[in-house]
Amino acid sequence: MFHVNAWGIPYAAPIVGAKLVFPGPGLDGKSLYELFEGERVDSSAGVPTVWLGLVQYMQQHKLRLTTLRVATVGGAACPASLMRAMRDEFGIRVLHGWGMTETSPVATLGTPKAKHLDLAPEQRFALALKQGRPLFGVEMKIVDAAGNGLPNDGVTTGNILVRGPWVIRDYFRNDGPSPLLDGWFPTGDVGSIDADGYMQITDRSKDVIKSGGEWISSIDLENVAMGHPGVREAAVIGIAHPKWNERPLLIAVRHAGANVTREQLLAFYQGKVASWMVPDDVVFVDELPHTATGKLSKKTLRETYREYRLPTG
Repeated sequence: MFHVNAWGIPYAAPIVGAKLVFPGPGLDGKSLYELFEGERVDSSAGVPTVWLGLVQYMQQHKLRLTTLRVATVGGAACPASLMRAMRDEFGIRVLHGWGMTETSPVATLGTPKAKHLDLAPEQRFALALKQGRPLFGVEMKIVDAAGNGLPNDGVTTGNILVRGPWVIRDYFRNDGPSPLLDGWFPTGDVGSIDADGYMQITDRSKDVIKSGGEWISSIDLENVAMGHPGVREAAVIGIAHPKWNERPLLIAVRHAGANVTREQLLAFYQGKVASWMVPDDVVFVDELPHTATGKLSKKTLRETYREYRLPTG
């Protein structure tokens, strides 16, 4: 519960009389599977890497969860491949959410509206990949670099700003300027908002790869790589380039026994993203660094590969 009040669950559960199960440090696939089955958990929440470990454990041992029905995902965007596996292989509904310490903590949830119930399965899936619409009391908008408002068309991306009664006004003992911009808190996330108010994060502003005057979403590139059957986990960072300012580097972890090559993985991008967005190189590692809360540590990766030189030509 040390981090963002555990997304409010320790308070919501007692309010509705729900049993509350704490996993403690046992966040590996085996420990979670045994805990969920032993305590008959029907709803749980975690970052994508936690769910990835559980899914891989169940796939390896041909297991299914008998009571879990809903998995809430936050902290980072859930890869489409992971969401499909949970839905199609294990019958688990993935519910996206988004928030920050500064929003106390949950600000959006990916619940469908009544009009979405008749959508085709793939359309419902595309909606579920978004981080959701604001909760009561929360307002959101997107702006360009100059602070000008951008349209809610689900396509245009910009810096995400948020405000509301329980959104941060100031930081404790802050002697500097206010963190707000005309009453709005700049989240540091980049994304789009559609006509129904559903927000979709395309990247953190510090993780967007700025290449030749265009922005490349590291999340989009990571999702493509995660869709390859030989890739267990992936991260994309920007590497300095003398001509284009930055170019994407893909850092990937292979599945056990998989022998996917650099060339095969780069070819997998063809037809899935614009050709100029395809990573310039691939590095395979045994594991990726994560923060204490299970998120990918892009900061660590940027430090590790600060002197990396992309191939020429």
